[in-house]
Amino acid sequence: MNKIYVTLLLSVLTLLSCSKENKTQKKAFNLSLKEEKLDSTNIKGLFNTALTEGKSYEWLRDLTTNIGGRLSGSKEAEQAVIWGEKIMQEVGLDSVWLQPVMVPHWVRGAKEVANYSFNGNQIQVPICALGFSVATPRDGISAEVIEVKSLEEAEALGTKAKGKIVFYNGAFDNTLINTGEAYGGCVGQRFSGAATVGKYGAVGVIVRSMTNGINDYPHTGSMGYGDLPKEQYIPAAAISSRAAENLSKHLKKQPNLEFYFKQNCKTLPDAPSFNVVGEIKGSENPDKIMVVGGHLDSWDLGDGAHDDGTGVVQSLEVAYLFKKNNIKPKNTIRIVFFMNEENGLRGAKEYERLAKENGEIHISALESDSGGHTPRGFSIDANEKNVKLLQSWKKLLAPYGLHDIYEGSGGADISPLKEDHVTLVGYKPDSQRYFDYHHTVIDTFDKVNKRELELGSASMASIVYLMDKYLYTTESIKL
Repeated sequence: MNKIYVTLLLSVLTLLSCSKENKTQKKAFNLSLKEEKLDSTNIKGLFNTALTEGKSYEWLRDLTTNIGGRLSGSKEAEQAVIWGEKIMQEVGLDSVWLQPVMVPHWVRGAKEVANYSFNGNQIQVPICALGFSVATPRDGISAEVIEVKSLEEAEALGTKAKGKIVFYNGAFDNTLINTGEAYGGCVGQRFSGAATVGKYGAVGVIVRSMTNGINDYPHTGSMGYGDLPKEQYIPAAAISSRAAENLSKHLKKQPNLEFYFKQNCKTLPDAPSFNVVGEIKGSENPDKIMVVGGHLDSWDLGDGAHDDGTGVVQSLEVAYLFKKNNIKPKNTIRIVFFMNEENGLRGAKEYERLAKENGEIHISALESDSGGHTPRGFSIDANEKNVKLLQSWKKLLAPYGLHDIYEGSGGADISPLKEDHVTLVGYKPDSQRYFDYHHTVIDTFDKVNKRELELGSASMASIVYLMDKYLYTTESIKL
């Protein structure tokens, strides 16, 4: 075939392809006034319904006050699965089912104690074991303390850590407006602190609680031992931020003070559990799935209200709001209550494994796991085109305070679904109060504001509505 003819043919085909894609993008990015008005009306309807007929607050009351903390493998987690299946059925989803998954089963045991002597006075210290930590010996541990501010400082101790309790006192960077960034900057001390100094013969680890405030509530959370052999496992615990401030001051005046703590935790064999899944079938593309979810498990100290009871009830309320407003999605909307986010992500990994095994096509996933405070926006993990697409909806979402629509992480439970054609979105409420409650005994129902919670549900429903309508056409998905 003539080279010139071939070149011309390829050019024509390219132009036709680009024209088709440009038309799709133009429709998505440049809505007609008629479509913009319709979308604005529908979004307003979602907010009106959430604020006047919302169910999320009473669902949360039931989950937190009648079941409470829901640590993976616990009786409470088992009760939460039953609750989740029942509440999905009551909403009237097209189908509801349970996905079996084996989860870790760590138990705290009897309440922890800690103290030290300073200037002849015994100082009691608010303390809690970190998840997956081993217990202390029966009579507890008493040893001199070495203070560090980071994992790097701890690593530099080397054999100086031998026989000592290493005290990690790296605080949040309170100049960061997004407190989640501050958390990310120091949470490594909690997770890897014991693994870092256990190899050098340290006898225990205490960690400043992960909060930007100064209070008397210790914050639990997950930790790990990395590649350490079991004989080098050492007990790890968190102390409250005020206790950390005081201990640091006292160490400067009395460097050889001895710290005592005792904890009774242990890890049991893996336990059977479930993800709870329900969906509204898509009217045009039932094989294309949009996940909306939060995690059903929580830590055991409080009732798991902000982390992540709010995310669970907001996710289900997205489906409830669609049904109440008679919005029939083109794609299938699937609500997922993930199990075991806090100490393993087993539920998220099993969900993704089954999705692949069953040949399912996911086009988006939205996660709520940042608390139930005032809505601020969404973080987006997607290809460049879809990041820009979601940002183009600011005009529709800004009247509801949703100004922060930026590129970032979607969330832990939906992260296994990451693919170029899958748009991951994290719902982002205001973060300033979240780490007051996170992983503590005060993460309870009374800390959640009804209106803020409902505004969050409507915010999530609104972006799901827009993604369902504009995010993908059939031909744009490349598997």
